[in-house]
Amino acid sequence: MADKFIKIFTIGFTKKTAEEFFSLLQNNKIDMLVDTRLRPDTQLSGFAKGRDLSYLLRNLIQCDYRHMSLMSPTDELLDQYRKDKSWELYEKEFNQLLEKRDLIASLDQSWWANHRCCLLCSEHEPEHCHRRLVAEYIASYWPNVEVVHLL
Repeated sequence: MADKFIKIFTIGFTKKTAEEFFSLLQNNKIDMLVDTRLRPDTQLSGFAKGRDLSYLLRNLIQCDYRHMSLMSPTDELLDQYRKDKSWELYEKEFNQLLEKRDLIASLDQSWWANHRCCLLCSEHEPEHCHRRLVAEYIASYWPNVEVVHLL
């Protein structure tokens, strides 16, 4: 399995219209959207509310939806980041959280190799978003991974 190439996409929904969002997914042939948000059903999510998003993905672009809470930050980690605004500290602690949760052990590499998966969060750009950290964490264990950020 280690020789099969895996492309992991990431996307944020803010600063995108629904048309832009779903077109990006469709144009990149995404067949599984993996939601990394702590709270996928918040009212601020608009068209990207978890329960609505699953329906829209399936019916608009024939894409499946999965929420993976192991990829989400904790409330405490988010609160600390909002308080001190230190991305460096957040990144370090979030990576430690992924290790503590042993996220990689919960992922089936062959499944990821047979799907075009996209990690979802709210942030428009990946630089200061945990979805990038999740993708990089996976790539650090699976050397056959390329990470592509959809903007």
